[in-house]
Amino acid sequence: MNAQSEVLVQFQKMIEKELIYSVYQPIVSLQDGHVMGYEALIRGPKDSPFHSPLAMFQFAEQQGELYMLEQLAREKAIQGSILEHPQQLLFINISSQVLYDPGFVPGKTLEILQKYGLRPSNVVFEITERSSIEDFSLAQKILEHYRKQGYRIAIDDAGAGYSSLQAIAELQPDFIKIDRSLIENIHKNKVKEYILETFVTFAQKMNISIIAEGIEHADELIKLTRLGVHYAQGFLLGRPNESPAKVQDSLKILIWQHRKVQGGGMTWSIGDLKTPVKVFDNKVQVSEVAEYFKKKQEDVGVVIVSEEAPVGLMMRDRLFQQLAGQYAFSLFWNRTIDGIMDGSPLIVDEFMSVEQVSQMATSRSINHLYDLVVITSNGKLAGVASIRTILESITNVRMESARVANPLTGLPGNLQINRELNKRMSENKPFHVVYADLDYFKWFNDRFGFQKGDQLIQYTADVMQQAIAVCGTPYDFVGHVGGDDFIVISSTKSPELLCQETIRRFEQGVQMFYEEEEWEYVWDRIGNKVKSEGVTLSLSLVVCSCESPISLEHISQTAALLKKKAKAHQGSIYYFQNIG
Repeated sequence: MNAQSEVLVQFQKMIEKELIYSVYQPIVSLQDGHVMGYEALIRGPKDSPFHSPLAMFQFAEQQGELYMLEQLAREKAIQGSILEHPQQLLFINISSQVLYDPGFVPGKTLEILQKYGLRPSNVVFEITERSSIEDFSLAQKILEHYRKQGYRIAIDDAGAGYSSLQAIAELQPDFIKIDRSLIENIHKNKVKEYILETFVTFAQKMNISIIAEGIEHADELIKLTRLGVHYAQGFLLGRPNESPAKVQDSLKILIWQHRKVQGGGMTWSIGDLKTPVKVFDNKVQVSEVAEYFKKKQEDVGVVIVSEEAPVGLMMRDRLFQQLAGQYAFSLFWNRTIDGIMDGSPLIVDEFMSVEQVSQMATSRSINHLYDLVVITSNGKLAGVASIRTILESITNVRMESARVANPLTGLPGNLQINRELNKRMSENKPFHVVYADLDYFKWFNDRFGFQKGDQLIQYTADVMQQAIAVCGTPYDFVGHVGGDDFIVISSTKSPELLCQETIRRFEQGVQMFYEEEEWEYVWDRIGNKVKSEGVTLSLSLVVCSCESPISLEHISQTAALLKKKAKAHQGSIYYFQNIG
């Protein structure tokens, strides 16, 4: 037997004995750092030439066995699925060639899903670029059939070639996966950044979600988060595995901080809008829910739960429409509510931003557009929000942000700073305040011009936010007092490390503003000649233990004394003091 025949025998044995298995790579939300779903990646036996999926699928294609392999791969992906709750998604790869295979029977996948307790709403078919789509009109018909059953569609490898862009235009997928070639070193490449910005803008207009693939470095993650990319996947966030992933807390903080600064610091979380809702167990009878709606005319919907976790939604109008048919009343009245509830409502974590929830809610089908949004806290029901409440809050936030944010940096101004400080003091929990002030900024402005001065102010704002992203917590706050003065309000356990990181980042980049000029002396605000290499950063760290009452005046006075000390010292430095 020659080598080629041996390999074929090995391949046939692998298929017959179902020796392939699935590993799962997490896809993470760049709004809150939680795992949105998993991509199923097929592997062959570890000691065979088919362990690599590329080798396996290439060989199957050459032998005309691609459909058989993909069918088995789909079953293995579903069989080993590690989805942790009904809102997570399972991304299953299918090559465009398989769409046209007469054996690609629409009902087959549904049978497998039902066998393992999943629904079509959990599945995203990811069309890979192993071969480009040849007949778009036929592909559209096939995919539309799947969409009607509840499946979603993703186009893989976008940005890697023209064919994927054509597929996006023709198939209008639910997700676009951006190829690693466009993501790699995006924080250093402005052309890549502009291309991705175009993708994000286009996707927003089309209600399509963007998934960036192949993220390996924190700087790439930061750039993608700040560009408004929806989801991310890559070794940095989690390697393919056979068990559920846990995203590192440090990466969640990174995502939170860079997400929050996009809206100028006025972003609300959906949890701020939650209201109580009537709850029913998923095994109560339809009659009990209907009787409740008859008594409570003002309630538009109820949440269906199983062990405190929401598993469905029953809207009043939909229930009574269901019962209005000729035989529907007798058919459904004594059945359990889980048989007719909406089993895939929009369920979001309380910390997700209102704007993100609004995008998700308004991209639902017209039949579900005005359904309640279910809000959870640590996986348990926290309340609901209506579409009207969500849209009103966005309008109010934008008006408030435009009115009080600093026009240069977009950071919260003094009104919001005072509000945040009062909130922290009322909570009676330890927090830290860092006041930041640029030294010799007036000299810099006079020498290099106000435009460069504005750029240095914006750079300092970025430095403060980046330092918080690395050393802070998801609930930290960065504000712009005015001019060259900034404030950070943080609950980090390492406030000194936060100051050190701020100074390190500032010093690392401030040199680029000097245009290679040289000088020996600068002038301070009152005109004194001072020996200095340029603009430096003075930080005052006020550690508020909250063991005894403190006031805004006390914090302000302490910070002023520390600032005086810092400014008397040459170079960038911080001084700290404990109060309360």
